[in-house]
Parts: sequence; C-alpha cells; structure tokens
Amino acid sequence: METKLKLKAINNVFCKCIRFQPTCARPSALSFPSPASLFSPLSTHSVKVYGSVVAHGTEPIAYNNDNNKNLLQVVLVSPQIPGNTGCIARTCAASSVKLHLVEPLGFPINDTKLKRAGLDYWPYVVVKVHSSWAEFREYFSLQDGEKRLLAFTKRGTSIHSDFSYRPGDWLVFGSETSGLPPLALDDCTNEAYGGATIKIPMVDTYVRCLNLSVSVGIAVYEASRQLNYEQLQSSCENPFITEDIFA
Repeated sequence: METKLKLKAINNVFCKCIRFQPTCARPSALSFPSPASLFSPLSTHSVKVYGSVVAHGTEPIAYNNDNNKNLLQVVLVSPQIPGNTGCIARTCAASSVKLHLVEPLGFPINDTKLKRAGLDYWPYVVVKVHSSWAEFREYFSLQDGEKRLLAFTKRGTSIHSDFSYRPGDWLVFGSETSGLPPLALDDCTNEAYGGATIKIPMVDTYVRCLNLSVSVGIAVYEASRQLNYEQLQSSCENPFITEDIFA
C-alpha cells in the first residue's frame, strides 16, 4: 500500500510538470505548428475551420492553394469504417494535412465511433465532404497552383518510398471493402489530374490489404519526409482554437 501511494504521488508531480510546461518550448529543431497558422478555409461558403466537419456546398468553390500551407492533402473515397476515418483525421491533425471525404460514406458524419477514434483532435483538422467523385474532381480542377492526384492501390505501379512527391500532391485512397472506383483510378492516371498509382509493398499471399488508416499514415509521413516536413515548420505564437464539432 505504501509503495502504491508513493507511485501515485510521483505520478501527480509528473502530470503537474507536463501540464505547466511552456507551450512554445522547443526541445528539437522541429517546431510544431498551431492550426491557426497553417490552415485556411477550403471555401468561403461550405467550410468552417478548426473543428468543423463540413458538408459539400451547392457548387464547388476555388480557394487559394498556397503551397506553403497546403503541401499535401488526403482524399478518402467512400470510406466505410468510422474508426478508420477518425484515426486518419487524427493523423491529418498531427501532420497539418487537410482531409477530404467523398460520398457515399459508410457512416453518418456524426457517428460516435468516428468521434471516439479522432479523440479530441477534431478542432485541429479541416474536413470537407464532397457529394460524389465527379463533384470532387470539379472542385479539384478549380484549385490554384500545381497539383496532382496520386492513387494508392495494391495494384499501383510505383512503390510509395521510391516515388518523388511534390508540394500540391493529393493522396487518394479508396474504401476498405472495394478500393478505388475505376473512375477515380482513371483520373489519377490522366495527365489532366493525376500523377501516378502508388502501392505500399506487403506480403499478399495471406494478407489481403493493410488497414486504411495505417496506409494513410505510411503515405503521409513518407511524403512529408521527402518534403522535409515543411508543413510542420511554424512558430507556436497563435493559440489553438478549441471548438469541438462534437461538443
């Protein structure tokens, strides 16, 4: 009993130290950003930032695709499992990457499992919902700057770590059950929209595929590594905005 009390006391002291640690402490060369300094709205009508999952608008609206702020973006086409999408949203928050969801989805946007998997990180990720692949493609075509759609599929022709990523790349993933639809794959190999089809190597003799959230994490951080984690380079002068869409 005495040992347990001592351990509890030590733990309380440790927690207090963490709680009152200065928010702008820089233990390494990498300084991690505030969402307010990195994210700009995806559109002026259909998007709210910092903790708002946003339904698609009536028509696509272009926004300024500042490559310094939008180096990478993730697109999920018809995801079916809310827990996976929640984990991916958490990864996007951690890596300063915007997230696009293309309907139909396999769950309501206010699903409890979606919220739980994203924990309390929803205020720090920008999410936009598109009504269909055609609507997303039109929206994508209106964005400024250099951009590519990169399809991640087990039948891809390039290995994810061998491929050269560029600012303005949109990483596209299909559903857990059926992968990317043919139209999306075609667009990702079309010169007008796409750059490549990419695969993550695995032993496929007895494993059908990697978990979707794992695949997104691998892809996002390999692309970020090649881009020198530029989207993470920012000061921490601006505080987090703590609106929670699920509150």
